[in-house]
Order: sequence, then structure tokens, then C-alpha cells
Amino acid sequence: MTQTPTARTPAQGQSRAHFTVPANHPMVTVLGSGDALLRVIEKAFPAADIHVRGNEISAVGDAHEVTLIQRLFDEMMLVLRTGQPMTEDAVERSIAMLRADEAGEGDGQETPAEVLTQNILSSRGRTIRPKTLNQKRYVDAIDKNTIVFGIGPAGTGKTYLAMAKAVQALQAKQVNRIILTRPAVEAGERLGFLPGTLYEKIDPYLRPLYDALHDMLDPDSIPRLMAAGTIEVAPLAYMRGRTLNDAFIILDEAQNTSVEQMKMFLTRLGFESKIVITGDVTQVDLPNGTKSGLRQVQDILEGIDDVHFSRLTSHDVVRHKLVGRIVDAYEKYDDSQQSQQNKKHGK
Repeated sequence: MTQTPTARTPAQGQSRAHFTVPANHPMVTVLGSGDALLRVIEKAFPAADIHVRGNEISAVGDAHEVTLIQRLFDEMMLVLRTGQPMTEDAVERSIAMLRADEAGEGDGQETPAEVLTQNILSSRGRTIRPKTLNQKRYVDAIDKNTIVFGIGPAGTGKTYLAMAKAVQALQAKQVNRIILTRPAVEAGERLGFLPGTLYEKIDPYLRPLYDALHDMLDPDSIPRLMAAGTIEVAPLAYMRGRTLNDAFIILDEAQNTSVEQMKMFLTRLGFESKIVITGDVTQVDLPNGTKSGLRQVQDILEGIDDVHFSRLTSHDVVRHKLVGRIVDAYEKYDDSQQSQQNKKHGK
């Protein structure tokens, strides 16, 4: 029972925290519909007793757990004061950030409320925001650096957040155009076997970039912007021989660039431009024997001024929760296979 008239007295070695929700905030915004948010908190802190009476919330339990619960409610209120609702996912991510900070895995510079309320782009009735600490740092790095690499597994928002920053820069007139590109290598398929003209063959492969654009811009304006050259979506081979000035350039699926293609692309950088390169080094679809340019470039450019590497993990996956567990399972399997191979060869 979550809503009780009284909370038990703390036992020896335990602490108690008390939190009053301001009268102008309905309790449903804090506890969730049907107490859904409260259930998330109770599941995360099973050893603590959390009690609600009216607009009063109290928690009794281990001192550091109670402190975290107090901090969590403080962060939730900071988010709610901006007018942004709290969701079960946001509560879970806030708890994860607070626990990471407590364990010394964070630097304490960004709080959950700062992460969850950073608006990148508002479009068509929705606002695009980072949802994890690493995502916020990735977005901040794009603001601060000329070239940013977003490296991580599927579902971590690498491309989507970069697209939002590109649209934001275009709308703010920081750049005159957006260029979106991918290497023309597809998992298990060759574009040459697809029917139609060259443009029709390329189009399905570049479809994810179009889909993200449709989320962020008025769909009716996209053909006009593309016809004017304000937005260009093209395979990586089309970048050769060009100098890209005054543009926000995104190279997606960069794990499928060869070493030569990566060098070619990076040297397209012109004045007043910004480059974001995204990819997942665990999903390379290049022919056997071809080295991934994204893997190699980390050894070459790491530490160079104005170039930043943002590394996202399964903890930053913002798709279905199962996706993060799938990424972890594959990583664990790959590690075990590599270990067996090393033993087999006496390494």
C-alpha cells in the first residue's frame, strides 16, 4: 500500500526524509497516473518505505538510499516546474544518473533535471531533448566542436540528435544548408540489385535520414528545401572533389566507410561548417578485409583540438528497453568468443 496515513519510525542506522509537494502541483504529476511513477521509485528502492499522505511524501530506510530518494523528488520538481511532464522512462533515467553520480561514475556537473529539460528543437507539437547524460554531453560537444564523432549502438540517438542540431543551426541561420550522407553499403544487400534508376536505388537506403527530417520539419517544405539545395541527401561518393562551406554535414553509418573514404570525407570540410559523424563499430558491413574508417580514425584523431569523440553505450538506448539488453547480450557474447579465440591461439 503506497498511500498510508503514517510512516514508521526509523530504526537504528536508518534515516527519514520528508518532502512536501507545492500546492500548485497536482499530486498526479508527481506520482503518475495510477501511481505509475511512484511504483517505479518503489521498485528502484525496495528496501525503503515510501509513504504518501495528501501532498506529503516521506521515506524511511538506509541513509544513502533515503538521500537519493530526496534528491530524486527534488529533481522531479525542477523538471515539473518547467511545464514538462515526468514519465516512467524519465524517472528511471533520473535514478540511474543519481546512482552513477553517487558511485563516482559521473562528475556531478549535470543534474537529471538539466539533462531532461535541455530543449534542442521544437517542431510540430513535440520537443526533441536528450534523455541521458551521455546524450546531453554529445549535444553539448556538437555546440563546442567543429568535428564530432557519435559512436555507439543502435537506438542511442546518435543520428537523430545530430539531425535536430542541424535543423536548429539552419533555422538559426548559423549555416546555409544541411548535407546528409551515408556510404552506399547496406547490410546483406548491394544497391545495384535494387530496381529502378540510380536515384531510386539510393532512396530506400537513405530513407532513415528522410524519416528523421519529416519529424523535424514541415513535410511540405522538405521537397522545396531539397530542390533549392538547402537540404541535400546523397551517398558518400557524391562528396568527392567538393569543399563544403557554410554547412552542417552529417555522415551516418560511418562504420561502413573505408579508411580512404573517411579521409576523403573529413577533408571536404570548408569554412563556417560543422561535421558530425555517427556510427556503430560493432555493426560493420564492409567486405572481408576492408578496414573500417571509423575504427581507424579514433586512433588517428583522438586528442586533436576541436575534434571530439562522444561514446554512447547500451545505457543510452532510448528505444524499447529490450534493445539495450540485446546490445549487452551481443557484447557479452562477442567478448566470450574473443576470449575463446585467444585461448585457442595461446594468447
